Amino acid sequence: MKKVTEPRSAFQEFFESESSSGILLILVTILALIVANSPLNELYSTILHAKFSVGFPGAMVDMSVHHWINDGLMAIFFLVIGLEIKRELVSGELSNVRSAVLPIVAALGGAIIPAGIFLIFNSGNEFRTGWGITMATDIAFAVGILTILGSRIPLWAKVFLSALAVVDDLIAVLVIAVFYTADINITALLFAGLSLIGLGILNWRNVSSLAPYLFLGLILWFAVLTSGVHATIAGVLLGFMIPISRKEKDETLAEKAVEGVTLFKRSFDESTDKKKKEIKSEALNFLEDIIVKAESPLHRLEHKLHGFSSFIIVPVFAFANAGVVISSDVLSEAFSSPLTYGIITGLFIGKQIGVFGATWLLAKFGLTNLEQNRETWLIVYGISLLAGIGFTMSLFVSGLAYTDADVIEQSKIGILTASLLAGLLGFFVLKTFTKPSES
Repeated sequence: MKKVTEPRSAFQEFFESESSSGILLILVTILALIVANSPLNELYSTILHAKFSVGFPGAMVDMSVHHWINDGLMAIFFLVIGLEIKRELVSGELSNVRSAVLPIVAALGGAIIPAGIFLIFNSGNEFRTGWGITMATDIAFAVGILTILGSRIPLWAKVFLSALAVVDDLIAVLVIAVFYTADINITALLFAGLSLIGLGILNWRNVSSLAPYLFLGLILWFAVLTSGVHATIAGVLLGFMIPISRKEKDETLAEKAVEGVTLFKRSFDESTDKKKKEIKSEALNFLEDIIVKAESPLHRLEHKLHGFSSFIIVPVFAFANAGVVISSDVLSEAFSSPLTYGIITGLFIGKQIGVFGATWLLAKFGLTNLEQNRETWLIVYGISLLAGIGFTMSLFVSGLAYTDADVIEQSKIGILTASLLAGLLGFFVLKTFTKPSES
């Protein structure tokens, strides 16, 4: 007898997606390093620095390919982050105070301690502006490793790491908005404010169509780009403005679904094939409209963009930013610089101290529901190691913190080294000290 496959939950699909995107990210990073250290390096650099314009007279954006990726495509990545943060705050792990305390405090510890360690190495030099590099966690890599380990990792650990990464992203967004902002253009900022007011009105009216939000979001992005605030912040703000509630009530949707099914059944009674097809088509369109209305605009947009963000935007960003020329001179300069050691120590050591230490303190005062046993604490330690995989957000912040190409190259070497160490040791700890679930 053929075994019936149970439908996968949204959570299972999410983690499978993150695992796949994490593997893709590793492959793209390796490809970027190969290209940057091959005869193709000149072509690679030429393409990234090629400029092109989009817009019309009076509203023209002229940027290099590299900047279009970092300021344009990454705004969509940050839009997805904004949607995820709002979802978690309203109906997810961060909506309940008891559940939210652990990831929030652990994330704060995992942001403050690494930044502090970075500044110990760099507070008195020209690299001090890069303290934000050590604060974030790359969820694609981290959750990808958890997923590879399969049933060894309990669901609570995956939820904890995901919530931790969401709070990390929120902290990173605030840091970028406040500390990595150039000179402000008040006129552009005024237009950004008007766009936000328009989005707020749409949200207040609970407009379910995504088109007006995306139109105003594009205006918001252009205004923020020219205002001096980093353009990706527009993505986060747009995400916050998308409604998470839907207009239609469950009862209304159920009644309409019955109407749709009844209409579909009516096609069985028709005598001609042409009439049957017409009624079936009408019924299916009717039911499809109900399915759309059953999801809130936020969930609808998140589902549309999640795959695009994970499998297109982030890999393209990694390919454009992870290509470091590795030579004896570059490595010698990097590993004689306090910048590199500040990043490696901040991400690799600081995250362990911050995340594990904050979790231990909460457990000590009875503020978590974690079981107090050896396996739980080994899993928490493994997660604190994986939190040291900064990669995507760390590379992004390094591009905001520094303008000198050599300094950016040094920071990339620090980020890649720390992320590799954190990923390998985190995998080793979780693989060695956990057992597969019998279920």
